[in-house]
Amino acid sequence: MSQTRVEKVVSPASYAVFGNPIKHSKSPVIHRAFSEQFEHELSYRAVRVGLDDFEAAVERFFDGGGSGLNVTVPFKERAFALADEASPRAARAGAANVLLPLGDGILRCDNTDGLGLVRDMVANNGWNVTGRRVLILGAGGAVRGVLQPLLGERPHSVVIANRTSTKAEVLAKDFADMEVPITGGGYTELEGQTFDLIINGTSAGLQGDLPPLPANLRVSEKCCCYDMVYGSEPTPFMRWSAAHAAWAICDGLGMLVEQAAESFYLWRGLRPATGPVIKDLRNQL
Repeated sequence: MSQTRVEKVVSPASYAVFGNPIKHSKSPVIHRAFSEQFEHELSYRAVRVGLDDFEAAVERFFDGGGSGLNVTVPFKERAFALADEASPRAARAGAANVLLPLGDGILRCDNTDGLGLVRDMVANNGWNVTGRRVLILGAGGAVRGVLQPLLGERPHSVVIANRTSTKAEVLAKDFADMEVPITGGGYTELEGQTFDLIINGTSAGLQGDLPPLPANLRVSEKCCCYDMVYGSEPTPFMRWSAAHAAWAICDGLGMLVEQAAESFYLWRGLRPATGPVIKDLRNQL
């Protein structure tokens, strides 16, 4: 960022999340809670950005003294393409949910989604990923964004299932170098298989739907089921998990807070406590 831009920096520090739609976003509430932990004065707002205006809106934000941006659907791939530098995890995902100005007009992007998922499963819920047979439902950007941190936990194997099987196959090939057996295919190929950890990375639950899972798909004795979306009521996938006697079931609220905490750390150099924030949001829901 140039010296001219530095002189424009506003006080308090200004942050935002760009998306479309964005009305449902909990990010302003989360970052307000984080800032209160450290008695920091900052602003954070949710901004609906026109589909044709994303790049220009980012430029306006940082030219106006913005300190950092979160990016949500449908702009994560465009945020990655717009940045001058990328963290290894953003580069691997090909998508970014964090933009950080480095100075001299340079933007760095990062992707904290996968780290948020793993932290919520392992640190918050006490689940073990290592050595587990993992099934991931969906092969879109949300799944691509979390695969590297998930594979870094060294599961026994990973199967990606998607309505369009070729998309799952391509995604599996893209991550085949991470030394964890990973395959992709359609939902019918899951018939008769047993898994220890099932992650729903589709948005079907937001429409009240469930991925077309075969009737004879089996969960192991201590299978954990995680839905990356969340709501005030259990999602269809969570209800399916309960009906199949899953050992533990969780939605994506904790993932949301954990990825936000990592964003806060990248911007401010401080790591907020997430437990109280998750609890408060859960009570609000």
